[in-house]
Order: sequence, then structure tokens, then C-alpha cells
Amino acid sequence: MEQVINYQCDVLIIGSGAAGLTLALHLADHAQVLVLSKGPLTEGSTYYAQGGIAAVFDEDDSIESHIQDTLVAGAGLCDADAVAFTTSNARKSLQWLIDLGVGFDRVDAADSESKFHLNQEGGHSHRRILHAADATGKAVQTTLVGQVKAHPNIRILERYNAVDLITNRQTHKQQQVYGAYIWNRKAEQVETVAAKFVALATGGASKVYQYTSNPDVASGDGIAMAWRAGCRVANMEFNQFHPTCLFHPNAHSFLLTEALRGEGAVLKRPDGSRFMPDFHEAAELAPRDVVARAIDYEMKRLGADCMYLDISHQSADFIQEHFPTIYDKCLSLGIDITRQPMPVVPAAHYTCGGVMTDLDAHTDLPHLYAIGEVAYTGLHGANRMASNSLLECLVFAQAAAADILKRLPEARLHLDLPGWDESKVTDSDEEVIIQHNWHELRLFMWDYVGIVRTNKRLERALRRIELLQQEIHEYYSNFRVSNNLLELRNLVQVAELIVRSAMSRKESRGLHYNLDYRETSDSASPSVLTPGEK
Repeated sequence: MEQVINYQCDVLIIGSGAAGLTLALHLADHAQVLVLSKGPLTEGSTYYAQGGIAAVFDEDDSIESHIQDTLVAGAGLCDADAVAFTTSNARKSLQWLIDLGVGFDRVDAADSESKFHLNQEGGHSHRRILHAADATGKAVQTTLVGQVKAHPNIRILERYNAVDLITNRQTHKQQQVYGAYIWNRKAEQVETVAAKFVALATGGASKVYQYTSNPDVASGDGIAMAWRAGCRVANMEFNQFHPTCLFHPNAHSFLLTEALRGEGAVLKRPDGSRFMPDFHEAAELAPRDVVARAIDYEMKRLGADCMYLDISHQSADFIQEHFPTIYDKCLSLGIDITRQPMPVVPAAHYTCGGVMTDLDAHTDLPHLYAIGEVAYTGLHGANRMASNSLLECLVFAQAAAADILKRLPEARLHLDLPGWDESKVTDSDEEVIIQHNWHELRLFMWDYVGIVRTNKRLERALRRIELLQQEIHEYYSNFRVSNNLLELRNLVQVAELIVRSAMSRKESRGLHYNLDYRETSDSASPSVLTPGEK
């Protein structure tokens, strides 16, 4: 196959959310950076994040308290070093965003020097959530995009899918990443990138479920690519279901931030009675897994389509000032949240596991890094605490940048890469197969591998996944790639990893709740999967 290198760079960053763009900006003064974005730069989980970013800014708070809260939320499965590393670097990372111009809310909005307004969310013992009203992710993403676009050493490719990592697997030398195959969605062709380093910042895999708060791009691409390249993954059974997504036919994936409950919103049954005090002493501020299971339990017990989140006891001015995005969205759907409750259901929200890394964001593959939701750092354990996700993106992007820059002078670009071979494939005339498999996968993952699991449900899911994998492999081998095919290939791989991880855990802990193993074991360890091992 004729060799064609379409792009060369020092660092290829696959993903364009907070993790990817933060890494790009920390590298760009000293390296040539290529950022791959599957959609527009403003599309992705970061942009839609409402709540905020956790860091200690209040004199009554402490890093030790942030550490302890994170460990408690993680249900005994957090890596203590990762938690200490992240929380200790939180304020520095937030200050970097502040210096870039992110407009976090102040106590006195008219005074740019007044203290930051800090929210409190589930699992936190103090107010430590910096936020920009209820659209923090949008403020962060738009600021980062502006900075990235202005930097001469950063090249951006929008509407490109990563297909697979290129490694030296063909040789007997130590395996290393050399670049990636990427699919140009506009030209509908596969292209090749040669890079000294590759960083995965592709986000999570919540699109594997029928109901999710995530945008369409969250299809587990980085996790699947890293697994195929030989990297271990861990804790894939811990899928966080956000308790409160708006339940409305015209509100696709609209999240109702945890900060609502932090500011006094209460959960109610259809008859108007509260139920969270029956499930946890912290009521609405209990960890997310507790709240999601409680809502799921009440819906099933009552045969109800949804529960309700009510903040109407607060003043209209307070609600419109603190939650303008949610107020406007709900009002556009005929719901005045200053007067009536919001219908809510849980939805897949966050992938706590992922590609295993160290504190420098290294994966098992030399020169390959993973940052943000795609990675398993050990920070989240069995349940992610609210507003630690964007924090992880910032802290580990900065750590990865420092490590890459240290190694950059000795790294070399490999241009003897195998070309992409599509000489034996044709255009598909059976796209309906992809659509059918797509819907089947997401539906049985929701039914069998959702908030509450059983051994039988997991076994059924795995059997169906294995059948789908055979069909998808055959399809992938015979037809040219497309966006839906690439995402489906990755999602079915991630689904297998989730189910295998869930089957290996003989207990209930955090986000993983199995009716056949209701107790939590005395010892805790991450569930690690290694390519080539069953």
C-alpha cells in the first residue's frame, strides 16, 4: 500500500474539550500541536457542563476536606495518591483559567475583585464549586477555544474521527505509538497523522446507553482505540447515572445541575411528597449513585414515568439569577420552575473508569497519554463526586504537558507508517444494519447493564454483544468507514469492557449495584482488564 503522510506534528491531541484544549495551550509555546475535533470545537461534554469546578478557595475549607469528601464519594476505591495530587493542584489549575479570562461568578457581581461565589453540591462538606451561573462548561470551553484559535502553533481539524492508533506492533521492538489514522468526514476519506506523541482526550462512553445526558460524540472512541492498541483499562463497570435529567419529549439530554439541589431543590413523588430522606441522611445532597437509585426505585415501585425536582420555594429572582439557562430552557417547554416542579429521570452521565494512567497521564503504551474522562487515574473510585470531572481534565492536562515537554527533545518522528488500505472494501448499501445494531446495543445496555444489575442480565448482555461484534467486524472488514460505523465499532467494544468488568465484581459498591451481590466486600480493588486476557 502506498505510504501517504497527510499530517506531521509533535503532539496529536484527539479530542477538543477541556482536557484536550488545556493540554494544547500548555504545549503550544514549545511544540507543534494538532487538535482533532470530531464535531465543531464547541461540541462536547465540556460545553454542556452546568455545575462547576471544585477547588478550595474558602478560608474555612481545606484540601484535606476535599480529599476526604472525594474518598467517601469514591466508596473506598479511590487511589489516595491521585486524589491528593488532584486536589492539591486544583487551585493552581483554576487560577490558570481565571487568568485566561473565564468569568466565574463573584459574590458581588459588579466587583471583579470580590470573592468568588461558591456553590455546594452532593458529597461536598463545604462550598467549593466555582461556577459561571449554570453554564460553567460553556464559559470554560469558549474561553479555551478563543485561546487555541489564536495560537500559531496549534492546528485544528474539525469534523474528523480518529479511526485507530498507529503503533510499531509489526516489529519486535518495544511497542510505541507513532500516530493515528483519522477519517475526514467532509472528504469521506481516511488520512494519516505522524506524531511524536499522541494524547487521548475523547471523553467518556455514555452513548452506549439509550438515555444519556451526554452529547452524541461521547462514544468511547479513545477507550476502544487504546484497548485495541494494547492498553489496560480499569473500573469500566462504574457508570455514573446523573439523577436529574429533564424528562420531556423535546428536551434531548438536557441536564438539571446538581447545584439546584445544592441551593435547596427537593425531589418529590408525583403526589408531591419528598422521598430522599427515606434513603439517606443527606437527603438530596447524598452521593449521585444513591440519589439515582432512589429515583429509579420510586419510579419502578409506583410505575411512574418520572419524579419531580422542585425549587419553586426559592424566590423567582434567586432562581433566574443562579439558573438562567435552566429557567429559560424549561420556560421554552412550558415549565415555569419558579412556580412548578421539573419532571426528572436518571440518565447515563459519566464513565468513571477508562484507560489506565499514572500521575503524568502515561498509558501502558510509550508516548501515548490519556486525560479527562477517557482515563482511569484513580481519582473517582466507584463514584465520581460532583465537579471533580473538569478539575481532573485541567490537572492531568497540565501534568501531561509537563511530561511531554520534558521528553520532547529526545523524541523523533517516524514517517515509515503503513498506509491505509481500502482496496478490498466497497460502499455499503445496507446502512440499515448499522442503525439496527446501534439501537439494539443501546437498548439492552440500558435494560441489562443500567442502574441496577443482576448476573443473568449481565450474561444476556454479553451474549448479545458477542453476536453484534461478529456482525460489526464483518461489516467493518467489507465496507468503507462512516461516522456511524466507527462509533458503533467503538461502542460495542466499550460495552464488552463494561460488562466484563461488571461480571468480575462480586459485590455492590458505589455505582455498581448487583442484586445478586448486594453487600460491599471488606477489601476493595479496581477491576483491571488486560488485552489478550479473558
